[in-house]
Amino acid sequence: MAEIAVGIVIDRLISFLGAEVKLFGRLKKEVEDIRIELDYIACFLSQTDPMVDKEDSNGGFKLWAQHVREVAFQIEDVMDEYKLYHVPLAQDQQQQGLMASLSRIAYMVRTVKRQLRAASKIRDIKTSVNEIKERSERYRFNTLQRVPGENYNKPIDPRMGLHFVDSEALVSIDSSRQELAHRLADAELKRTIVSVVGMGGVGKTTLVKKAFDDEIMVGQFDCHAWITVSQLYRVEVLLRTMMKQMYESRKQSPPVRVDTMDGRHKEHALLDNNKGSKILMTTRSMNTAEFCKKSSLVHVHNLEPLPLEQAQELLSRTAFQYDEDKLCPEELNGLTFELVKICEGLPLAVVAIGGLLATKGKDVGQWKRLPDSLSAELDSSSHLSYVKQILSFSYYDLPYHLKGCFLFMGMFPEDYPISCKRLIRMCIAEGFVKGKHGMTLEEVAMTYLSESINRSLVQVSVIDSIGDVRNCQLHDLMREVVVSKSKELSFIQTCPENLSNHDRVARHISICNKSNNFPMVVGNYQTHSAIFFHIEELPKSFCFLLFTKFKLLKELDFEGVPLTYIPEELGNLFNLKYLSIRDTKVKKLLRSIGKLHKLQTLDLKRSFVSKLPVEINMLFNLQYLVAYYKDKQSINSINSRRGMKLYSNFGSLESLEKLYEVDLEAYSGGNFFRELARLKQLRKLCITKLKSENGNDLCDAIQQMIHLQSLRISSIKEEELLHLQTMSSPPVFLRCLRLRGILMKISDDSLQILGEELPTTISHLKCLKTLSFNNMPMESVQKLLPNGGSDHWKVRHIPNIYFLYFTVKGAQHETYKLGDSRLLEFLS
Repeated sequence: MAEIAVGIVIDRLISFLGAEVKLFGRLKKEVEDIRIELDYIACFLSQTDPMVDKEDSNGGFKLWAQHVREVAFQIEDVMDEYKLYHVPLAQDQQQQGLMASLSRIAYMVRTVKRQLRAASKIRDIKTSVNEIKERSERYRFNTLQRVPGENYNKPIDPRMGLHFVDSEALVSIDSSRQELAHRLADAELKRTIVSVVGMGGVGKTTLVKKAFDDEIMVGQFDCHAWITVSQLYRVEVLLRTMMKQMYESRKQSPPVRVDTMDGRHKEHALLDNNKGSKILMTTRSMNTAEFCKKSSLVHVHNLEPLPLEQAQELLSRTAFQYDEDKLCPEELNGLTFELVKICEGLPLAVVAIGGLLATKGKDVGQWKRLPDSLSAELDSSSHLSYVKQILSFSYYDLPYHLKGCFLFMGMFPEDYPISCKRLIRMCIAEGFVKGKHGMTLEEVAMTYLSESINRSLVQVSVIDSIGDVRNCQLHDLMREVVVSKSKELSFIQTCPENLSNHDRVARHISICNKSNNFPMVVGNYQTHSAIFFHIEELPKSFCFLLFTKFKLLKELDFEGVPLTYIPEELGNLFNLKYLSIRDTKVKKLLRSIGKLHKLQTLDLKRSFVSKLPVEINMLFNLQYLVAYYKDKQSINSINSRRGMKLYSNFGSLESLEKLYEVDLEAYSGGNFFRELARLKQLRKLCITKLKSENGNDLCDAIQQMIHLQSLRISSIKEEELLHLQTMSSPPVFLRCLRLRGILMKISDDSLQILGEELPTTISHLKCLKTLSFNNMPMESVQKLLPNGGSDHWKVRHIPNIYFLYFTVKGAQHETYKLGDSRLLEFLS
């Protein structure tokens, strides 16, 4: 009887809770209503943003717009929370009877509490919206006035962002450049330091980089390196970077021991060995420039701002760089003079304004409005503030859809080389990138970045062999603009600098901490992004807080953090779209990762994770999956890196665009190549440990990947044949092909091994920009030489062809490029 009574009570309670849950069925409609409201707010902000950015006499409009933006944040949070907790009850097959009923009751109680909380927040949001509307009517903020104007969008070379402009435009640096060249060519054998000193934005880096590149071209020095020392740095990292560049400049692989070198070696760096070594440096501080006089010869070069005439010429060359004569029309001549006067001769400011004007063509009306707007903002500013405000004006003129990605660059520390792919993947996860028909989100995001480069807001720091921008960065002054604007909008919270500001919404947190003094509370729990830099130890208490409290996280980036494990609670971050544990010490991913159904990016590169849980196959939105690390036991073999292990049915990951690297030998399950053929959206693929007998199957799978742009294949061992001749229709968009193994060719009735004989289909890959081979027989290389090579016709359309040859012990390798004299010397 007692059991029956309990059962009746439970049934009645379930019935009551069920009715309460149904009463909140309308909650879904209310969430949809506020989603529509959010769309209207986004449209409103895109129109009012230029007005908000202009100086407002009483600040009222800016404050009102800030309230609108905060309401938008609240709407996003409610929607995220609704999605987070609107998850059906997972039935445990082992629970029956009373336990099953109790579990259901607990689930319903939690659901009712969450829905009540969501309903309360929605009521508060509606109240806030009504109050904002009343204020707009009371203070007449409801009228939008936009000045019509034609926008000229001309194609611009992304590399123009590198060190401002080309050397022809910077006519003013010729004398300084010649002086540096004279110092560098000096026959003095004692170690010499040449310091270029000047204020920020005056062109120090531009000048020194031109001189540096000139000396590389002349070939005066045996080796060289270019490094950046920011305010936060680690000596051992700088030394490793410098040594690697010096080896690479000599076309040599750095010794393995470089990666284990620590700061104890710093006393032995850059010794004065009386061989004519030179050190070029830039600084804003004269004390820094003269610091080394006790131990070295030091020449200090003071770089002054440009004279007005030269600044005007620079502005004209930048603004009209795509005109044939690059000359300023007479009707705009007076306006250019007025603008450079405001810039006060600083090249950074001049080029930034020139880049802005380049997008406006020769519209006199738009040009006339610029000086008036700038003058209003710069009247009572100090010299440095002039530059910041000029650069801010370039930011203000950005289209609304570019501003989120641009501000997101403020997440990275000063002088930090920003990986374009890393930046892009995080911006996609945050929703800053909007889809376009016929383009992937990554391709759209690259157009965003290119436009920011074209406007001279972002500098290019590294371009790869096929001409793509690999790394970018912000100039110091431009970064100040980004940081200032981010604080104003409560967009980014940096730690530990501004931890006291907990009362406002911090959408993104960037933790740059060498002191290991981690706070127990960072920002608030509505944070979407967390990224870490210069972390020597991550406290377990902070990890627990991160994985248990920050339920709305969309991006989590642990790159370079000494993290050893990822807790089971990772699976609770249902909104997570981006996860990077690159360069960490994590060895295993737990099965809970299968709960992250929204995950788009999983970056495991150079972590110790190789065996992925089978639940990875449930991540249907995954676009980017990278996992490999250097295997010390196989450092001398063709497969020196250990790739990832996949399982049956991985073809369910049909959204994948990058899959790198897959260890074919470790695969367990059904037909690998049938599953691989299902991944038709792949743009980049790497397969390792391929056996000869699987070549045909691989070719058949690759022919299904019509979008493939980069392909890397390595055989299971050095002497294993790569059978790739059956690929009748290779991907036409392929830009990069790397083959490690011995190629083979099939004739009509017999198997004929022809060294590394190239297949004829290579000649059909018209988009191919890079082709690389390992240990190709010399007679096969001879056939590819431009002058008289019998197979050169197959590769003459490919600009970059590389041949890698390992040394005797295999620990290092030499790289030769087709067409270089070094290759001819090697062959002879």
